[in-house]
Order: sequence, then C-alpha cells, then structure tokens
Amino acid sequence: MNLQSPTEEDYLGIYSIMFWTLTLIGVVKYICIALNADDHGEGGTFALYSLLCRHVKIGILRSKNIDSSSCSNDSMIMETRSKLGMFLEKSVIAQRIVLFISMAGVCMLIGDGILTPAISVLSAIDGLRGPFPKVNKAIVEGVSVAVLVALFLLQKHGTSRVSFLFSPIMGAWTLITPMLGVYSILKCYPSIFKALSPHYIVQFFLRNGREGWQLLGGTVLCITGAEAMFADLGHFNKRSIQMAFLLTIYPSLVLTYAGQTAYLIRHLNEHRDGFYKFVPHVVYWPIFIIATLAAIVASQSLISASFSVIKQSVLLDYFPRVKITHTSHKKEGEVYSPETNYILMVLCVLVILYFGDGKDIGNAFGVVVILVMLITTILLTIVMLIIWRTPLIIAMLYIVPFFIMEGVYTSAVFTKIPEGGWFPFIISIILSFIMFSWYYGRQRKLEYEMNNKICIDYLNEIMSVPQIDRVPGLCFFYTKVQGGITPLFGRYLKNMRSLHRVTIFITLKYMLVAKMNSNERIIIRKLGINGIYECTIYYGYADCITMEGDEFFSEVRESLEQHIRMNTDGNSPFIEEELFELAKAREEGVVHVRGKALFHISKKTNLFDKVLLGFYEFLHGNCRSALSSMGIPLHQRVEFGILYET
Repeated sequence: MNLQSPTEEDYLGIYSIMFWTLTLIGVVKYICIALNADDHGEGGTFALYSLLCRHVKIGILRSKNIDSSSCSNDSMIMETRSKLGMFLEKSVIAQRIVLFISMAGVCMLIGDGILTPAISVLSAIDGLRGPFPKVNKAIVEGVSVAVLVALFLLQKHGTSRVSFLFSPIMGAWTLITPMLGVYSILKCYPSIFKALSPHYIVQFFLRNGREGWQLLGGTVLCITGAEAMFADLGHFNKRSIQMAFLLTIYPSLVLTYAGQTAYLIRHLNEHRDGFYKFVPHVVYWPIFIIATLAAIVASQSLISASFSVIKQSVLLDYFPRVKITHTSHKKEGEVYSPETNYILMVLCVLVILYFGDGKDIGNAFGVVVILVMLITTILLTIVMLIIWRTPLIIAMLYIVPFFIMEGVYTSAVFTKIPEGGWFPFIISIILSFIMFSWYYGRQRKLEYEMNNKICIDYLNEIMSVPQIDRVPGLCFFYTKVQGGITPLFGRYLKNMRSLHRVTIFITLKYMLVAKMNSNERIIIRKLGINGIYECTIYYGYADCITMEGDEFFSEVRESLEQHIRMNTDGNSPFIEEELFELAKAREEGVVHVRGKALFHISKKTNLFDKVLLGFYEFLHGNCRSALSSMGIPLHQRVEFGILYET
C-alpha cells in the first residue's frame, strides 16, 4: 500500500472500490454480458475473434463452409450487415488491429499462466512467517519453488486423477473464508457495510489524490480470475458458471474482503499481511493448509488454460507446432504440452527467484489482469455492434463506463512498470512477435502455392509420361491448396518419378467452430485419374487431429465409399473394385508425404521480409514436424524440401 498512515476512512474507501469493481466487472460485465458472447460454447479472446470472423470477412479464419448448425442464425445477421462490419471488411489496417488486439489478449493470458502460480503459491507459503518469525524470505521462496516444480512435473499425468479433490478444496475455501470474514466484522467493525456507498470512493480520491490513484494498481487484484472464468466457458456451461459465481464466489469474496477491512480498521498499520493477520490463532494451521491447496488449484487452472490456449493457437496456425497430448479419454479439453509445461515451470521459478517479494509479482500480475480485461471490453463491444446488432446508445452504456473504469486502472498499473510491471510486457512482446512471424510466414507460403498450383489437366499430362511409375501402396500427400494441386507435388514427381497406386491429397481446413460434426469432417472427391483423390478434413479448435490408426482410415474409406456411390449411378462392381484397391493399397503399406518449403532470402529481399521470414525459418526449423504433431509413426513419414523465392 502506498499510503503511509492509512485511516479508517481510507480503508472504507478502498473496500468500496473493491466492492464496486467486483460487482460491476465480475457480475455485470462477465456474468451478465460476456458469458453470452460464446462461440459454440467456447469462451475467451480467440472465441471472440473467431465469432467476429464468422460474421464479417476479416482475417484468414473466415470460411464459406460453416456447419449447418450455425448457418441458420448467421445468415439472418449477414443480410443486414452493420456499417462497422463493412468497414472492417474493407479496411486491412482495421483487420490487423483487431488481429493484434486478439493476439495480445492471448499473450497476456499466457503471461497470467506464469504469474498466477508464482504469486498464489508464494503468498500462501508466506503464511509460515506468522507463527515462525525466524522463517526468512529465502526459505519461503525455496518451499514455493519446490511446490511449483512438483506441480509442473505432475502435469503429464493430467488433472483427471486429482480433479475430484478440486471441488472440496475450493468449496472449503469459499465457505470458511467468509465465515472468518463475518467473525472479524462482528468483532472489529460491525458497521463495515456502510462502505458500500460510492461517496466513500469520492472522498478517498479527494483526500489522497495521486497516492490514491496509484493504489488502484493493487486493488485491481480483487477481480483476478474473472477473465479465466470466461476463458473456461468451454469446460462448463454458462448457467453453472453464473450460479457458482453469484451464489458462492461473489458473496464469499464480499464477506472476506469486508472481514479483512474490518480487521485493518481496528489494526491500522498491519496492511502488509492483511489476510493471515485476520485469521484467529485457533484455526491458523487449517486455514494455512486450505489456502495452500487453494493456491495450487488456482495455479492448476491457469496452467491448464495456458495449455488450451497454446493448443488453439497451434490449430489456428498462429503458433509454431508443439506437442499436444490428451490426458483424458473422456474430456477433450484436458490437454498437455511438454514444451509449454517446462517453459512455464522455468519462468515461474525465475519469477520467484528474481522478484522474491510478492509485491513486485503483484505489480506484474496487475498489469496482466487489467489489460486482458480491457482487450475483452474492446472485442466485446465490436461483437455487440456487429453481431448482436445492439443499438449504438445501448452499446455506449456498456463501453463508456467499463472503458473508463478499466482505463483508469490501466493508467494506474502502468506506473508499476518499473517495479515488476515490465515482465508481462516483455513476455507478451516476445510471444506476439513469435505469433505474428509464424502467421506471416505461413501466409506467404500459402500465397505462393495458390499462385503456382497445378491444375487437374496438367496433372493428367504429367501422369501420361511413361517414366512415371505407379507403385504399390497408399500415399497421403499433405497440401494447403484446394481446387488444384500444390506445386510441391510437381517437385516430388520430378525427383521420385513414381506415384503410389492410391494417392490421396489431404487438406486440413480449420472451421470457425469448436467441433465439427462427424458426418461433415471428411469430404473426398476423385481427381479424374484412377486411384487419385482429394480429401478435405475440416476441424474446429477443440478437435483432436490424428492420422494414425484404423479410426482415421475407416473415416476416409466411409467418405470415399459415399463419394463413389454418389458418382457411379449405383454401379456396384465398380464401387467394390475401387474399395478393394483402397484396402489392398493400405495392406501394401501407408506413407505420409509432406513438402517442407523454405524461403530463399537474397540481397534483393526487403528488410521487413528479411526479419520476419528469417525469424519464421528459425521457428520452422526448430518446431515439431507437422507429421509428428498428428501422431504419424516415424517409419511412415517422408519429407522433402523446396525453396521459394521472396
């Protein structure tokens, strides 16, 4: 706290700020408004962005082929597109701004996944210093590091095995802490709820001026977790989140903060450790255990959210490929990324060892919390105007108060940048540069392939050359080009001078939904040459993509059979012949082929491309192979290279 000698009126003003922040942002913004802005049940920054992309033609994520469940509602909206929507479609700069804002939100959430475990565990373990004054800062840091390392090492086993403990732990936390709050209120300051009057806020700022404004950098932490609640919408339904927050979490926080404030009014100068100080000695150790376990559960939720965000980013092709594994056969959302896990672990440990003091980590944490909320406010306003068709006056009633409130909070936390607030900015800048470089490089490659794709007629001409042999087996050739053949295939034929008896060109196409219907996932068509097909696999950002095993082959066979039956007028012998050839080719051996294109950066390449494409090639050379990330066995992979001129 910046106030040197806080008074009773100061504490009343601070509690009033916390109460109204929790009420307006937590209840009004997130519970009543933001939770309604889901994208097929998914929440978070990427969900808001994909929701916008489905309604206006912005970014690379738009798609003409949206599943039937969403077409009926979307078509009505598209008929009366708003002026803002048309402006976004025409303005490339506006599209890039929206994309940058969305990326920044994702990067800040990952930063939250670094800071939340550090500050939560460190604050909980710091309770050892109360009954044991000889426990110094180094011991607290060491124990906190040990707890975090153990937590991260357990991530590979998934949360399913211990998740049954989460509800009792958080239930005990939300029940016991408000009881302590009520006890403290009755004992120390029964009239604490008079602080609900907003005039205490006005008096606080009139009395303290600049110091009071700077104090907002700490009070913003009272609303920590609201954005994670929105981002976790895909794991719980909207009604359960609303009921849990309104009936348990919200009243629990209101009573707990009231109890702490009442204690501090009685003990004006003990604000440096307000939580453990107001806990009665009789229940100190049970509360310490529950607080530590609750900190671990909170850390687990942000770590899991980071895995989910990284998975979405990889599937959207906005982030270099990392290994993603599913730790549960029942819950699709439970994923684990080894690279992400160990990087988060190292950064969490470094945060504790470097900053040490929870105050500096809190400053960095405050920057992350408020910036993510401000980004959500901006994107949600665009959603209200474009998709919900909210009248401008009503939309202004939303954005003006929340933008002012969060803008004031943002201005306050910016003063904390020299005191630890710089950390999330550095993390976000690095992650944003990685994401944009990867996105830019992928787009340049796709542009080159689309401009140089091989047409079907030319493919027929190539295949008529006697030097091209048809060899036994089944080949899956991966390409991003639809309506033609990737130029990589021309290089492949030139070098190999052979083609498998059955060759299927696989195109993975991202759809702006959480999950694709099973009967719409795979679409196959014949390319006019015996044994050569084009296969498009549609997926959403919550789908698991794997090309290994009988399940994938069965889906391909079923889709191929459906295509053949629809285009052969029921000619049963011909159908059976093609299906027999497919099954025979699979028995003879399966190979997955992928071209690895590299950019040729010469002296003529401009500086912008030299930097971004050069960094993209560095990322591309050090990330996992696309075939590896889809679970394809090593002995079935074939990769070859080609250079693209920049």
